[in-house]
Amino acid sequence: MMNKRSPDHSLPPPAAIAITPGEPAGIGPDLVLQIAQLPHSQPLVVFADEQLLRKRAQLLGLPLNILQYTKAVGSEPAEPGSIYLSPVPLARQPSPGQPNAANAESLLEALRQATRGCLEGRFQAMVTGPINKAMINNAGFTFTGHTEFIAELCQVELPVMLLIGGNLRVALATTHMALREVSARISQQHIEQVLTVLIDDLQRSFKIADPRILVLGLNPHAGEDGFLGTEEIDSIRPAVDKLIRQGRRIEGPVPADTAFLPARLQNIDAVLSMYHDQGLPVLKHAGFGEAVNITLGLPVIRTSVDHGTALELAGSGQAQIGSFRSALHLAQQIAANRAGAAVTTVT
Repeated sequence: MMNKRSPDHSLPPPAAIAITPGEPAGIGPDLVLQIAQLPHSQPLVVFADEQLLRKRAQLLGLPLNILQYTKAVGSEPAEPGSIYLSPVPLARQPSPGQPNAANAESLLEALRQATRGCLEGRFQAMVTGPINKAMINNAGFTFTGHTEFIAELCQVELPVMLLIGGNLRVALATTHMALREVSARISQQHIEQVLTVLIDDLQRSFKIADPRILVLGLNPHAGEDGFLGTEEIDSIRPAVDKLIRQGRRIEGPVPADTAFLPARLQNIDAVLSMYHDQGLPVLKHAGFGEAVNITLGLPVIRTSVDHGTALELAGSGQAQIGSFRSALHLAQQIAANRAGAAVTTVT
C-alpha cells in the first residue's frame, strides 16, 4: 500500500470535523439536524445544500440557525440548534424518500470537498452519512462505495473497511464486490497487505500495542483440508504464517461458523473476514444502530454510520442518531489517539 498524500502537519491542529449527510432524500439530513441540537466540544461543518437542510428542519420541527463556514470562521463550536455550513447546492430539491439521480454529482462533490479539507489539514476528521449506491450508478457514475471513493481521492491503493460494534471489531479482506469475484481477490499478497494495514491502524488509531487478530477462512469449515476449497491452503494460511514469523499475533484461518462464539473471541482485538456478508451480519446483529464503519489505511480519519438511507423514515422524525453519534465519538477518539491527547467527545 502506498499513501501519496498526507495532511500538512505544519498547520496547527484543526478543531473542526467535516460532515456529509449522504443521500439527500434519505435520513442523513435528519441525523445531521438532530446532532445539531446537541452541545459539542468541536465545530461541526456540514457539506450540504442549505435549502435542503432548512426544509427538512421545518418538516421535523427542529430549530436551525445556519452559520456560513469559511477558513477564517468556524473555530468555535456552534450553539445547540446551530451548525456551520459549507454549501454544496443540489441540482434538484428532493422530496423525503424520493431520490433523484440528478443530485448524484452534488453528493460526490460534497465528499470531494470534505476529503480535500481533511487532506489540507483544515478538518480533524470526516463523518459520512448513508448513501444510495444504485442512485449514483444510475446517474452514470461508477461508484462502489464511500470506502473506495475516498481512498481514490486520497490516492491510497488499499483501503480496509472495519466495522466496530460494542467490543467487536470486524475488518474485511474484500469490500463491495460480487461474491463470484471474491476468490480471485484472495491472494497471499493481498491478505498480507490487508493484515498489515489492519495491524498498523489498530496500533495508531486505537492504541493497541500488540493486536491479536483472528482470520476467517473463505470456504465452509475453512476448506476442510482442501476438500471444500483450497484458498486457505494456497493463500490465507501462507499469509498468516508469514506474519506470525514476523512476530504478529494472528490466528487462522478458522471456520467462520464458529469464529464468533464468545469463548473463541476472548483476547481477540479484531476479526478479519474474507468478504462483506461473512462477518458483517454477525456484527450488525450484535450492535446495529450503534455500530460504526471506519476506513483504515487513509491519511485522513473517516467514520460512518452502520446503516443505509432508510428512505421510508426520511422526514418522519423516527430516525435514530445512535450510529451517527457513535461515528462522531469514534472520529474524535481516533483523532485524539493519533495526536496523543486526551479524548474529548460530544455529549
